[in-house]
Amino acid sequence: MKKLLFTAVAAVAMTSAIFAGGKKDSGISPEHPLILKLSHVFAPNEQLTKSLAIVCDNIKARTNGAIEIQQYPQSQLPVYKDGVEQVAQGAKFISAEDPSYIGDYVGNFNALAGPMLVNNFDEYLWLTKSKLVSDMKKELEEKHRIKVLSLDYIFGFRSMMTNKVITKPEDLKGMKIRTPGSKLYVETLNYMGATAVPMGFSETLSAVQQGVVDGLEGTVDAYATNGSAEVAKNMAFTNHLLGVCGVYINADLFNSIPKEYQKIIQEEFDKGAKHMVSEVSNNYESTKKMLAEKQGIKFNDVDHDAFAARVAPVYENKDIMKGADPDILQKIRAEIAKMPK
Repeated sequence: MKKLLFTAVAAVAMTSAIFAGGKKDSGISPEHPLILKLSHVFAPNEQLTKSLAIVCDNIKARTNGAIEIQQYPQSQLPVYKDGVEQVAQGAKFISAEDPSYIGDYVGNFNALAGPMLVNNFDEYLWLTKSKLVSDMKKELEEKHRIKVLSLDYIFGFRSMMTNKVITKPEDLKGMKIRTPGSKLYVETLNYMGATAVPMGFSETLSAVQQGVVDGLEGTVDAYATNGSAEVAKNMAFTNHLLGVCGVYINADLFNSIPKEYQKIIQEEFDKGAKHMVSEVSNNYESTKKMLAEKQGIKFNDVDHDAFAARVAPVYENKDIMKGADPDILQKIRAEIAKMPK
């Protein structure tokens, strides 16, 4: 009799749990918050840092403190390849990096981040919403447990920052140019005619001053905010790469978060990307004017077709496009061609 009573009580308890929602308690709440660390290389006053600060604040406010994202800019925590590895390994960590770093896991992302691929921000944003890129993100998540929260944090086209006027590939001969450690970035600069020197940014400005390198490459926003204007006085608009950051989190970690909080996180990272693109676009001309008037920076255009011809072999180099589909460039161009005119 006691056994029957126990069984009945257990069954009632189980049924109650099912009717209560049948979902496992994640333990995440305002009283027991989930704390995530967000890492990237950008300086505190660069637009990515400022836009992500708004994202972090909004997520904390909308979840009543249940989800707290602590931002660590300027390489305070692992960045680049090491940062993405933290995500893949399941750490309570968010990595904001160029898509070439997830190209180590799904090769087609190397092409998405490739040189002289798009002519403007709209073409890139069109691509990130395509089925082609959605399938790439799905493969990354299913095979490597890396969830892409966004690919849309655009900080501008990257160009040469030196103390010499650069107009054609031959002008870069013998010049050592600092670049991030991504193989795609390094080889793009080498194909352009420079000698790429991968280096952490914390060492870069002193390296330019001391003549260890002859310059660096980056965006107008970075030029104005990270100290580059103090050591390099000329920007040549090569526009060789579109500077973008994706935001990545471990898929299993994300799935462990209550769905109402998942929705808030996704919404805020989407809004943050739109905010950043708007700020970078709206401030471009005023930033150039400030650099010219207050820092004495000079700007010049280049022979774009000559540089484009130099970097074209990047897409055929299997060491750079490792794991990418042989026809991925054609697929990307086909997607861009579908854009409404």
